[in-house]
Amino acid sequence: MKALTANRLTDGEVVFWKSGQWVTRFADAELWADDDPAAAEAEGQGKTQPTTVVDAYLIDLVESEGLWAPLSYRERIRALGPTNHLHHGKQAEGGAVIEALQHAHGAARSTGRVNLIKRK
Repeated sequence: MKALTANRLTDGEVVFWKSGQWVTRFADAELWADDDPAAAEAEGQGKTQPTTVVDAYLIDLVESEGLWAPLSYRERIRALGPTNHLHHGKQAEGGAVIEALQHAHGAARSTGRVNLIKRK
């Protein structure tokens, strides 16, 4: 499955595509099968809104216990918001937003390196 995501220009908020518009909750995102041509069409529509978002792109999803979540660890963090603290960002909303991401955490795939910075 796939979902379309981008960052909103006005505030940098991560947004997801649903029925021709951008929504802020991953749980509300429209999902497509990997081979569904409608996903590419939606990506094209999203990219034609350059005054609204920055660089719309499709992400891969994984299912766990009937819930969908971004496959890559990076995208999972983006979907949760700017912090992992339970009282800030999208985590504070709780419900399906968090549940969908927590159920598939074991299947997340890291797509990059982590650079550690030594403090003096």
